Amino acid sequence: MSHQSLSLATLAQPRSLMLLCLGFASGLPLALTSGTLQAWMTVANVDLKTIGFFSLVGQAYVFKFLWAPVMDRYTPPLLGRRRGWLVITQLLLIVGLVIMGTRDPSADLVWLAALAVWVAFCSASQDIVFDAYKTDLLSAQERGTGAAVSVLGYRIAMLVSGGLALWLADRLLGWQATYWLMAGLMLIGVLAAIIAPEPENAVPVPRNLEQAIIAPLRDFFGRDNAWLILMLIILYKLGDAFALSLSTTFLIREVGFAAGEVGVVNKTLGLLATIIGTLLGGLLMVRMSLFRALMVFGLLQAASNAGYWVLAITDKNIVTMGTAIFMENLCGGMGTAAFVALLMTLCNKSFSATQFALLSALAAIGRVYVGPVAGWFVELHGWAWFYLFSVIAALPGLVVLQLCKRTLSYTQQTDSFLRRGHFSAAYRWNLRLLLLGAAMFVAGIILVILAALDWMAPLPVASFFWESGAVLMSLSILIGCGCDYLSMARSRRML
Repeated sequence: MSHQSLSLATLAQPRSLMLLCLGFASGLPLALTSGTLQAWMTVANVDLKTIGFFSLVGQAYVFKFLWAPVMDRYTPPLLGRRRGWLVITQLLLIVGLVIMGTRDPSADLVWLAALAVWVAFCSASQDIVFDAYKTDLLSAQERGTGAAVSVLGYRIAMLVSGGLALWLADRLLGWQATYWLMAGLMLIGVLAAIIAPEPENAVPVPRNLEQAIIAPLRDFFGRDNAWLILMLIILYKLGDAFALSLSTTFLIREVGFAAGEVGVVNKTLGLLATIIGTLLGGLLMVRMSLFRALMVFGLLQAASNAGYWVLAITDKNIVTMGTAIFMENLCGGMGTAAFVALLMTLCNKSFSATQFALLSALAAIGRVYVGPVAGWFVELHGWAWFYLFSVIAALPGLVVLQLCKRTLSYTQQTDSFLRRGHFSAAYRWNLRLLLLGAAMFVAGIILVILAALDWMAPLPVASFFWESGAVLMSLSILIGCGCDYLSMARSRRML
């Protein structure tokens, strides 16, 4: 069977429909704690800095690797290790979204923030299990098209809970009933999880938590170019994260479109572009190497951000907005399909849940942390310079991708990993620096959240912890990348 026919056959399989539905359930909560919630607060006249700060509720997507080993170690009493956790997290999401629908941003901002944190936590937990499920389910030949199907479901859900939800809230149901409707749509994922089979090649449950935590980290950080791979994952979608972080507020408040207009365009052109982009990306990946697909789709992602820059420097025009949204969804769908295939390729199936959680959590850093920076940047420099910068921000990731070409090509061709051979002591101490920074950062964030919820008095040490932790983590990644580069140089000299 040819590569192309294999790809089309994968798309036609019944389990692809289950991946589509599970991808839909995975993507639905994200906009409800980000873009749609952002629009709700914008309409309720919440100030821009507060809206930007609300992007921090997505901390769970960054730190989900911390509890991923628990979900890998313990098996629920019903439906198995993967499907059991899927159903549990989906039911908890339904409860959280229903309660969110009872709140009002103008009067219950603190409670709304707490509920958004809860929904984000349950959503991140669902992602842990779904990512492990599809990694275990799909063979190396099916990763491109399988990733495209799951990404398609994810992107459709984001449009439903984003563009369609905006239109429904503005024209028909109001914000609270819209959130209740979105909670009801989560039942699609519950039904799919119940029907779907457990992966036949799922690895045995780890014997203890130490094995579930230490072994995946030792395996990943023992690979060649592990730190450069981490940098690639952080930077590859950074330009998109900047462009989309305040896009809803930009279109409504700055350009002057109604929330319903933004929703209609997202629902029609955005949905069409997503379908075309994800399926086209999956099919093209059958003919292209993973490295080439990431490079080509990454360049297209960067170019698509320029559409918002055009909107910022021209008069209000529905056609211009539609074109910008279409191109962003088209190129974003292609890039995301390749990126998900990359994460699946990098996972050792012996530790798929924990490693995928770690890698995808790093990918969420840009989406979560650019919000406060984006609001500050716009206030200082304006929207036009902000969207021009989003194009430039996409380029460093492509530079790192070029450095990782040899590693990615070897892994894709052999389905194994090159092991590191130089600077063992430096890598070992640098990993300890990373763990120390992560511990300080998590402690600081917890203190900030507790203070924001009025559960404890604000502590000056909180900002010291999370700022110092962020600096230590950034420093460790830079040191690790430097060691990887020197290791590559030494290996070339030895050849």
